[in-house]
Amino acid sequence: MISVTNLSRSYGSTLAVDSVSFKITNGEVVGLLGHNGAGKTTIMKMITGFIEPSSGTVEVDGLVLGENTVGIKKKIGYLPENCPVWPEMRVTDYLIYQAKLHLVEEARIGPLVSEAIEKTRLTEKATARIDTLSRGYRQRVGVAQALLHKPDILILDEPTNGLDPNQILQMRELIKELAKSSTVIVSTHVLQEVQAICERVLIMRGGQLVLDSKIKDLQSENKIIFNFQPSESDVITRLSESPLVKKVEEIQNSETTSLRIEVQKSEIPALIRFLVSEGANIESIMPEKRTLETVFAEVSTEGGIQ
Repeated sequence: MISVTNLSRSYGSTLAVDSVSFKITNGEVVGLLGHNGAGKTTIMKMITGFIEPSSGTVEVDGLVLGENTVGIKKKIGYLPENCPVWPEMRVTDYLIYQAKLHLVEEARIGPLVSEAIEKTRLTEKATARIDTLSRGYRQRVGVAQALLHKPDILILDEPTNGLDPNQILQMRELIKELAKSSTVIVSTHVLQEVQAICERVLIMRGGQLVLDSKIKDLQSENKIIFNFQPSESDVITRLSESPLVKKVEEIQNSETTSLRIEVQKSEIPALIRFLVSEGANIESIMPEKRTLETVFAEVSTEGGIQ
């Protein structure tokens, strides 16, 4: 398990990460989402031990960053946004070199390199020079070095950055396959990647964590969509004046009147009685299902919901 508590990082007078806390349990696939400069990469570098936090703590399976950074690094495979692959090296030679950097025992290097090449579908490029590979294959090499030492946790920073649509789909499938045996954190500013790969999302804004939610739970329980046949009463005005209702918006629909009403869940029965008393013939009632795009727009801008 990863436990991050009140994590902060400053660069001079710039506060890049501001008191961020969250926990990630084993086997989760989590998206770290935010605009460029929101603090995503800084958090990843602190978790992986590449930079030290200014304050706060990081624990990985009970190991505390700073006290046992080497032990934490053994548990984590990391794909930086710009993975430092050596262009003049052949794929296999590069992975052997990375295995030695991870202090893998000599007898295990060959089998682990072969397994990483197979998992990332690099077999046909295993003897190719890295500078002859497409961007998609170079990203695969980066993923291969991240999983080479069989880490429990994979941290991938912008894994689809710069890829074409076909390469993006291939990378998604690769990450899904890797997620079957590892905890995965994917940092990106692309909403579709989180939606396609992750089960939980952390959204950053200005160095702060502004949302932590399961993607399936991104549903606003206090916003209800009512569809009903119009009545002679000015229902919208009456609703706006009602103490039951926080906010009411009309949704354009030629056949029925549709309203998005923000109301406490406990007040819904009273609201239904009110609409009926106003002569509204209610056809359907449903909670508003928010998309990830809607939620991101709400929380990732100043003044958005916290």
